[in-house]
Amino acid sequence: MDSKADTPTVVLVHGAWADGSSWQRVIPLLQAEGLSVVAVQNPTNSLADDVAATRRALDAVAGPVVLAGHSWGGAVITEAGAHDKVKALVYVAAFAPKAGETLGALVGAYPAPPALGRISDDGNGYLKISEQGWIEDVANDLPEAEARVLAAVQPPLAASTFGDTATIAAWESLPCWYLVSAEDRVVNVDLERQFAAQMNARTTELKAGHLSLLSQPEAVAAAILEAVETVKAG
Repeated sequence: MDSKADTPTVVLVHGAWADGSSWQRVIPLLQAEGLSVVAVQNPTNSLADDVAATRRALDAVAGPVVLAGHSWGGAVITEAGAHDKVKALVYVAAFAPKAGETLGALVGAYPAPPALGRISDDGNGYLKISEQGWIEDVANDLPEAEARVLAAVQPPLAASTFGDTATIAAWESLPCWYLVSAEDRVVNVDLERQFAAQMNARTTELKAGHLSLLSQPEAVAAAILEAVETVKAG
């Protein structure tokens, strides 16, 4: 890579029912290219809380940033990306709302993907996905044993997040990349394509389930590296 001063740091934002370890197979590929990488640990209590945590991570980074988000993390980077250090956005099977939109309304505008039928409320307003949902829907292109581990470690998601309203869309003013998961059973694939089209993103379709960052980390890393090189080129 060229001089460190010109090389962006990559900041990674995980999705719902997950944490920063979602990026464990992408991170070493980026680090092998000499990049500094930060994986944010978000509470998934609300859009505002996750945006605040992501902005704290951005504040702590020196120099330009390529900001990437998976799934729910796409909504987070859509807001948090309105930061003077962020120079490009990468969406991985991710939500990319417009200002004024909610995830609930976006999800409801398309046929429900199978994973939504596997969600249960704990009685206190927090949601989890059943183990079978992880095996068949969320991690459908990963080994069953790995899907079971992901089910076991999933943090709960506040149900209220589906009603949280986006206030700004950073993708309107930044170069964007979008990786569509063509075999996604968590987010409707046509909704992913809609997001990619509305932001005029450089789009790649992967023959992958929702967790392409685990099942096809090389492809995900390649898109992030392309964004890094674009930022470096100015």
